[in-house]
Amino acid sequence: MIPEMLETFVKVLTPPQLKDNADLDGNTYIDTCQGGVQWGHLEILIITGTIDAALGSTAETTAPLVEECDTTGGSYTAVTDAALADAIADTEDDSIFAIDIDLRSAHKRYMQVQAPHSGDGTNGVNAVIIGILSKPQVAPDTAAKRGLAEQIIV
Repeated sequence: MIPEMLETFVKVLTPPQLKDNADLDGNTYIDTCQGGVQWGHLEILIITGTIDAALGSTAETTAPLVEECDTTGGSYTAVTDAALADAIADTEDDSIFAIDIDLRSAHKRYMQVQAPHSGDGTNGVNAVIIGILSKPQVAPDTAAKRGLAEQIIV
């Protein structure tokens, strides 16, 4: 099996958004049983474009963090140690930040980045968030189970 086929991709905050002094729209959860597959690892990538305002969780001064819940619409709580060291600064243009979570330990099924919020700048924050699930207990056998609309293997 091709090693890359042991991953699935989840759109968390897409398309890329330009927000100034506001919450980023469309933040959604990651189902750690995506496609009916129990995944062992989650990597969340927060990718910035051109920014002139800070980016944080619920406020631009709070480090982005990951929360978990047993249901999609329940009360999410912070995952221990699953936060960046600090908020993303207004000078960290074109950067990628990662938060990795070992799902083999006791975690709840649904994960999300806590309410991404842009500080006040001239233009604001341009950002996207993607989740990558890997290390499945059983390998996904379709493009859909990998979070893809289509997959070509040559």
